[in-house]
Amino acid sequence: MPSAPPPRVSVIVPAYNAMPELTRAITSALDQTLGPDHIEIIAVNDGSTDGTGAELERLAQGRPALRVVHQDNSGCAGGPRNTGLDLARGEFVFFLDSDDYLGPDALRRMVAMADENGTDIVLGRIASVGGRAVPRAVFSHNQPRTDVFSSAAYLTLGPWKLFRRSLIERLRLRFPLFRNCEDKPFTVAAYLNASGISVVADYDCYYVRYREDRSNLTLTAGDLVHRMDGIGLCFETVARYLEPGPRRDRIMRRHVEWELCGPLRGLLPRESEQDARERFYPRFRHWARTWASDAICRQIDAPDRLLIHLLRADRFADVLTVARNAKEDARRGHVIDKGRVYWAHPFFRDPDAAVPDDCFDVTDRLLVHHRLDTARWHGGDGKGGVLRLTGHAYVEDVAALQPGTEVVLRKYQSDRPEVRVVTTPRAAAGLPGDGAYEDAGFTADIDLATADGGAPLERGLWNVYLDVCAQGVSRTVRFGGSREGGEATHPKPRSVTAGPDGRTTVVTPYFTPYGNFSLDVGQVAHHLDAPCQVTEASWRGGRSGVLAVSGRLTSAEGNGLLLRAESGRGEVREVPVRYDEPSGDFTVRLPVRRLARGLWTLTLVMTGGDGPEPCRAMAVPRFGGLAGTRWFRFGRPYYAKPLSWGPAMALAFEVAPVRVATAARRRLRRLRPPRAVRRRATRRGVARPGTDGTGGSPVRGTGRAPAG
Repeated sequence: MPSAPPPRVSVIVPAYNAMPELTRAITSALDQTLGPDHIEIIAVNDGSTDGTGAELERLAQGRPALRVVHQDNSGCAGGPRNTGLDLARGEFVFFLDSDDYLGPDALRRMVAMADENGTDIVLGRIASVGGRAVPRAVFSHNQPRTDVFSSAAYLTLGPWKLFRRSLIERLRLRFPLFRNCEDKPFTVAAYLNASGISVVADYDCYYVRYREDRSNLTLTAGDLVHRMDGIGLCFETVARYLEPGPRRDRIMRRHVEWELCGPLRGLLPRESEQDARERFYPRFRHWARTWASDAICRQIDAPDRLLIHLLRADRFADVLTVARNAKEDARRGHVIDKGRVYWAHPFFRDPDAAVPDDCFDVTDRLLVHHRLDTARWHGGDGKGGVLRLTGHAYVEDVAALQPGTEVVLRKYQSDRPEVRVVTTPRAAAGLPGDGAYEDAGFTADIDLATADGGAPLERGLWNVYLDVCAQGVSRTVRFGGSREGGEATHPKPRSVTAGPDGRTTVVTPYFTPYGNFSLDVGQVAHHLDAPCQVTEASWRGGRSGVLAVSGRLTSAEGNGLLLRAESGRGEVREVPVRYDEPSGDFTVRLPVRRLARGLWTLTLVMTGGDGPEPCRAMAVPRFGGLAGTRWFRFGRPYYAKPLSWGPAMALAFEVAPVRVATAARRRLRRLRPPRAVRRRATRRGVARPGTDGTGGSPVRGTGRAPAG
């Protein structure tokens, strides 16, 4: 009789004196929409004395998906988790603590994300029950495929994730038998060896909570004696898998801040001075000297920098003093000197302390508060080319004395010099600080015809920044993320006459998807008495790299219509539009495959009767269903991929060569049938390609190749 197929997920539940929370944890796993046929639950009773074992046996009656294991108490969560790993048969493993519970659709969503993207680890959004802290940054949006270097995934090192079991077994991962921090080295090793990480952020997958009697190990084993081994193993694990350099520093920084400086500041003062000096301080000093590189020290906050400096210098008494007074000293003010801001710690410029100023420098870490109140075209005749911005901006803890804020314009994808516009200070009401920021308001007039040293702004996309300056302290930030809203900050496109030749350029203020303010200068013209209506943009069937734009002419003025593609570098390609005279319908084809690499935007322009200059223009709108395309040029694959940012509804796309290795990996994942299909084929007696001794090739799929 054939054996039952392995489950998709093995849910491992360590349980020690887990009543009454245990019942909901187990039932949340049993009730998953993934289905009992695809899940096995391995609940390990770790020597409980409160009825946990009896409750597990009751829950297992009539439920073959639930397997109960009883063992002697191991004293930590790692022991029963390891037992569960030794018994697990699932393609994936999920660790569910007995205090917590799953959302009903959690496992189905996470497995689907792993299947679709070929990732080894899936993070499901964590929700708090009863105020327990949960990570938030990594769950801002779904991430089909990422890694620890390009996301906030590394900020969460708890084990409540979906792991591909082959990854765990390949690395021979098991949990160290520590009472605290046993999960971090396990997750660190998995993260740094995973083929990819996915994030499910649009559904509450995992609910964390404290027990009613507050007996969670996180709380009962929170002192230094239970943490030190796990902290040391975190550093060693990172060093095992990453060579010294920026990538290791990026990962090590998390451990320097959270596992070294955090416990040192919060827990070392609770120990006796003898234990602090003899048991714990030497290990903290070793970690600071070994793992806290100079590059990391430049990135961390001043309180942590101070501790690392004192540890490196082997100043135990000063380390203990700083740790004991951390809360009081955190509330001290700042000292401003020669354009830099320093933390006014008692050791700052104390000759006896002899600590470098760099340990107290907070200039680049002070928050910059700013708001865009209005953005309006100045001039009542509808032809003025001056965009007036009003708002306020100040650096936190730096009084707005002698403010000198400037608006800074930086052209996208260009190394040309930035353009600066001096602002006029004005009063700002309703700001905190007892009047310290009352002069933080400003008005900026951007004259598009003369802004660039007396010349008009070049055509292209310009990002708007603020250089916020007061008392010699200067900070530059992206502008517009915080604004009043409404029509006051959404000026319409305007035709601006700029330059001695009297040429008219359409300028479109807009906000990026992140809410930041930008200017489109003649790059993408918006609906200004549009000469036509665009109904479709699609890739020409059977001809890779040819874009077909269809529409209908709505005006008979002018002597011709052009489809214009313009790059961020100012290159222009134009194709005449031929249309049916009675109806005005047209379809024009643009050979994108002939365009140089870079960012291109599309405009339809109606030429005037007296020359080639456009008399009216409009953007080709962005169509959500337009995918990417690929072609070969000189034997190398290229792609064009529509972009989702930029002026609203404007079609822009990137042309670039395909990274061959990346494309090959994606194609192999797409051509490979889903694991469930492979398992069914194997069960039906269909041999996998290459396993029948004939050396046959696998049947190729018909899925569309990825665009870049």
